[in-house]
Amino acid sequence: MTMHKTPSQPGSALTDPVRYPSGASAPVRTKRAFVLVLLTLLVPGSAQIVAGDRKLGRIALRITITVWALAVLTLFIALVNRTMLLSVVTHPVGSLFIIVILVALALGWAFLFLNTLRIIRPALLAPGMRPIIAVVLAVTTVLASGSLGYLAYVLNVSRNAIGSIFNAGPAIDPVDGRYNFLMMGGDAGDDRTGRRPDSLSVISVDAKTGESAIISVPRNLQNAQFSEGSPMRGIYPDGYNCGDECLINAVNTEVTNNHQDLYPGVADPGAQATLEAVSGTLGITVQAYVLVDMDGFAKLIDAMGGIRIKAGGWVPISGPVTDEANGIHGMPDGWIPAGDQHLNGFQALWYGRSREFVDDYARIARQQCVQQAMLKQLDPATLLTKFEDIANAGTKVVDSNISSNQLGSFVDLALKSKNQPVKRLTIGPPDFDASFSTVPDFDLIHSKVQEVLASSNTPKASDAVVSYNGAGAGAVMAAGPVAGSVPAGQLPSPSADFTPVTTTPDGTPITIELLNGLKAQGDEQGIRDLVATNGQCAPL
Repeated sequence: MTMHKTPSQPGSALTDPVRYPSGASAPVRTKRAFVLVLLTLLVPGSAQIVAGDRKLGRIALRITITVWALAVLTLFIALVNRTMLLSVVTHPVGSLFIIVILVALALGWAFLFLNTLRIIRPALLAPGMRPIIAVVLAVTTVLASGSLGYLAYVLNVSRNAIGSIFNAGPAIDPVDGRYNFLMMGGDAGDDRTGRRPDSLSVISVDAKTGESAIISVPRNLQNAQFSEGSPMRGIYPDGYNCGDECLINAVNTEVTNNHQDLYPGVADPGAQATLEAVSGTLGITVQAYVLVDMDGFAKLIDAMGGIRIKAGGWVPISGPVTDEANGIHGMPDGWIPAGDQHLNGFQALWYGRSREFVDDYARIARQQCVQQAMLKQLDPATLLTKFEDIANAGTKVVDSNISSNQLGSFVDLALKSKNQPVKRLTIGPPDFDASFSTVPDFDLIHSKVQEVLASSNTPKASDAVVSYNGAGAGAVMAAGPVAGSVPAGQLPSPSADFTPVTTTPDGTPITIELLNGLKAQGDEQGIRDLVATNGQCAPL
């Protein structure tokens, strides 16, 4: 009587080389090893089911199917409700839960690869194949388990950065369908009390469409109006009008030194009061602020790999002040040339802050350009490859009252607005006369602000180009009427449709040697004439 052997009997090794490879040929054992590694990579747990511990394999396979289902659900949510997904990822508790799960999956997957190595039984392989299989297994382990571990690490870096930068306060609601954020470039040195912002701009974003506008307020604006309900309105009911020293960027120091008691429980009374002054001046409700110190700004640009801009004129990296009364500096420490430029953090910082040989309005135009270049060039590839550096640089943000619980919706808005044209308005040239900031007409400001925020007035890339010539009150339109007569909502985004000034009127190339030679001769006006177009700028 012939007995049929079952897989549990020794003779089954001849017919089941996957589970019992001892009797298989060397090529079959090699093929088996590669297949088991591939199964662990593509369907974790399946290698154990076909060739190892089936109980472990079934547990791992259930987890794998669950993860696949969650991945499909995540993709579905990303398509139908991206804001909800981003809110979970940026929420402190939600992100911590995801990090724990990712670490557990990474460790579990690594264990399965080690278990697969045991199942392969390297001793049965040909001597030449053993190191090859070992390398393949190590590479797939790093590719699979390492990727999950790195993703958990990135999320943890992001979670820590969010905790450092943003607060845990209540979420804010849109006003008139928009979110308005005050961006302040802080200039806080050891010799200063409080953080005096040298740049003030409001980024206004439509809560539904992501359509955005940048409204720049010159730091030397006088008689700033505090919004209704501001504690400072009781002290300055007719505006911040205590003389030439009462500029809008001095509100921070004024409150920090003298009026902190008016803001009990507020983390940064000076920043909050500045927000209220900007709100009242523009006639809108600014809901949140971000104050960035200059050092942090430069680090963030470097972390991004720099920014690319088209510069209309040469910009000095100013040396120390030698004549305080007339605002004259010594020999520049360097120059940023006109034309297409790739700026590092130090250069971008000076490009946005330099006002030597021109005035504040040329600087404001460059600041707007730098902001838009950062938004335009912070793409997913840059985030992926430089995420840790960007997150660490982001912690240089000195202060913000944006709630971390609302970051998801704001990130979603940023993604919506990324490829849309950005409207711009400056409370000064080219949209107002240079003397306007000294005696501002607030009704006119409110009217212009409402025009630029009107959704029906979205500018097109083909519209006229607004460019500032950087000299005195001079502001020119590359097409159309003189500045100030164009409705604010029709002011276009920065365009590259201008010609950088790289030569003198007689055709001589402008060089560092030429500019420094004029400086050495004391010909300040000659330099002003040559760099007058440095307010022109467009992101590339």
